[in-house]
Amino acid sequence: MFPGGTHPHEGVGGKAVNSGNAIRELPAPKRVVIPLSQHIGAPAKALVKKGDAVLIGQKIGEAGGFVSAPVHASVSGKVVGIEDVELASGASVPAVVIENDFQDTWAELHPAEHPETMTAQELQAIVREAGIVGMGGATFPTSVKLTPAKGKTIEKLIINGAECEPYLTADHRLMLEKPAQIIDGIRLIMLALEIKEAIVGVEDNKMDAIEALTASARNADGITIKALPVMYPQGGEKQLVYATTRRKVPTGGLPLDVGCVVCNVGTVYAVQQAIREGKPLVQRVTTMGGLVNNPGNFLVRVGSTVKDLIDACGGLQSGARVLISGGPMMGMAINRTDVPVTKGTSGVLALGEEAVEPAESPCINCGRCVQTCPMRLVPTKLDLLVRNDKYDEAEKAGVLNCMECGACTFVCPAKRLLTQSCRTGKKVINARKRAQAAAEAARKAAEEAPKKGE
Repeated sequence: MFPGGTHPHEGVGGKAVNSGNAIRELPAPKRVVIPLSQHIGAPAKALVKKGDAVLIGQKIGEAGGFVSAPVHASVSGKVVGIEDVELASGASVPAVVIENDFQDTWAELHPAEHPETMTAQELQAIVREAGIVGMGGATFPTSVKLTPAKGKTIEKLIINGAECEPYLTADHRLMLEKPAQIIDGIRLIMLALEIKEAIVGVEDNKMDAIEALTASARNADGITIKALPVMYPQGGEKQLVYATTRRKVPTGGLPLDVGCVVCNVGTVYAVQQAIREGKPLVQRVTTMGGLVNNPGNFLVRVGSTVKDLIDACGGLQSGARVLISGGPMMGMAINRTDVPVTKGTSGVLALGEEAVEPAESPCINCGRCVQTCPMRLVPTKLDLLVRNDKYDEAEKAGVLNCMECGACTFVCPAKRLLTQSCRTGKKVINARKRAQAAAEAARKAAEEAPKKGE
């Protein structure tokens, strides 16, 4: 067990309802809106223009750098525009709009016939070209994780099957319905990392998934399925690494610093599909839950909209008040239904009055947030510093280590927006650091200019 954590409650339409709903394929919409920035890092660069005909799986956006990922068409049809679209985060990014011809014509695929004989670099290249990113919500380009920096040694692959967020069941269903492919994907990632040990962490409220994976891994050397206690945020990288290996990721560090790489089960399945089938990442399993008439888990084309999901569920119930992209703890409230589903959309939830932000009251110094924080921070102190614009002090107090899990806000009886304060502090501090770095670069360039003139 990791330090801290909490047990979020679930309302109507929680895991108990949706975990029994098999994955259904969402019909492809008339149009898809595919953002060129669906990942952490540089946005992809458009490779198509208005009027171009495209096929499913065709690359329409080239990776914009090492920490980036290409983007592919999720339907066949015609490009009708490249325009800005608002993501669930509120950011506005360029997107390729494709009118579906409903022919479902795929671009030529190139499955790896004998991946076991390929080099680690060749497998990494397939993952890179397939545009795979972390599908638990973080959206970090997977190929970067599989290409460790010089001097770093990877010993263990940790697979996140915890799915600790309330309501979300997409990963649970994937583990139940595609256990053999997930185990195969783990083996392929182990080859890409050139390691011999992998641990799959699954919370013990999903014993059927644990049994399915254990049966599929029976003849897979080096793969262990580990049942974990139910505790949020069990799926956090640092918490999962500690829960499965007892290795502590250092403050400000990454799992890489303790010899581990962490991948979500959805990411593993996408890797398996890319290598075995030659398919790039153009669809994903997404939960639609909460106050909808027929909640479910859907295989969704990237670029479909939240409205498409709601319609597939028979619409919203009368008590729905808030739409959330992601889970209720770390997800983002959205105020429109034309927001596109991206590679990182693990779920969309319709919640009632319990999700409406209550009025804050003064801190009562109960210490619950401190006990709950999985990063061992003091959220009340960070909240006070940020609200008073004392960002240097907040940085010294560890605000940059906040993982924004929302546990502190959840347990606060005064309903203080502790996580929001930490998020604001991180944004301001990081913006200042970028500005300082840019100013320093400009200063050095100015100093070098006269020398070049000589």
